[in-house]
Amino acid sequence: MNSRNASATRQRILEHAQRQFAQHGYAAITVKGVADAANVSPNLITRYFGSKDGLFLAATQVKIPVSNSFDVELSGLGSHLAANIVQRWFGAPGEDPLLVLQRASGERPQAAEALAAFLDTNSLEPLHRYLCDSGLDDADARSRAAAIDAFVLGVSTRRRILRSELGDPAELQAWLSATIQRLADG
Repeated sequence: MNSRNASATRQRILEHAQRQFAQHGYAAITVKGVADAANVSPNLITRYFGSKDGLFLAATQVKIPVSNSFDVELSGLGSHLAANIVQRWFGAPGEDPLLVLQRASGERPQAAEALAAFLDTNSLEPLHRYLCDSGLDDADARSRAAAIDAFVLGVSTRRRILRSELGDPAELQAWLSATIQRLADG
């Protein structure tokens, strides 16, 4: 087996694992089930990832470029964030590593920690810095950033984890936009 095939096989396994973990959580997924879906031997999962835990950790590596998410005037923050959120939620359902982490965070402490660390680093802190740069004092910026972060996580949990329908994308985006903007404006 050449390295190109090994790399493609590993990627195919990861894609099936992400989809299955996102749809069913950690406990319901088996190495054999992922192997069957990826059309490989379970031994390959052991070779590439070591175990189900190793596969889970690899499948939940979140690499989302969010550094430019706040490149907008404060008055347009709600609409900007809402557009990004709706695009993410409707873009690749069942394969989103954030969705995998959210679903698994109730049953896997390392998933909860990975999700919290990701959100702190890539959402809460950049939003806090953005609000400070927009003229808010540190305490007010921190409070508003925390409110927006909690709101979006709550809506995500309600609509994505508890498997409620996301609804019409345009209506969801308008509602998220207005609510996020109110939180940002205080």
